[in-house]
Amino acid sequence: MTTARDLAQASLAAIKANDKQAWLDLFEDDGFVQDPVGVSRMDPAGNGHHGKAAIAAFYDLFKIHMKQLTSTIHHSALGGDEVAVYATLHIETHDGQKFDTPVLNVYKMSKNGKLASLRSFWEGG
Repeated sequence: MTTARDLAQASLAAIKANDKQAWLDLFEDDGFVQDPVGVSRMDPAGNGHHGKAAIAAFYDLFKIHMKQLTSTIHHSALGGDEVAVYATLHIETHDGQKFDTPVLNVYKMSKNGKLASLRSFWEGG
């Protein structure tokens, strides 16, 4: 049986593999992403990216800035159809800069076993 933790791990693996389609396939058609939660350069209105087309556009936007994104999961806590994942993102930009960003991602699984939402909490967005 798939859990929200399984989906979180699959999401991070698809990002690491630079596999946009695999990442999008994890989401419900009406799913949404808030990364980061709140107003940011990536989301000036702070409303998140709703629906597969908007999620795909978000992926393309962050890939403009990032060459590679890998992660180290420090802890995850599963509760019902959601999981909170504390991780460090290891980011490499196209111009060779490398930096780490601590995040708390909250993934919610739908009744269909797909991602209903991904909400990423991090500072500096």
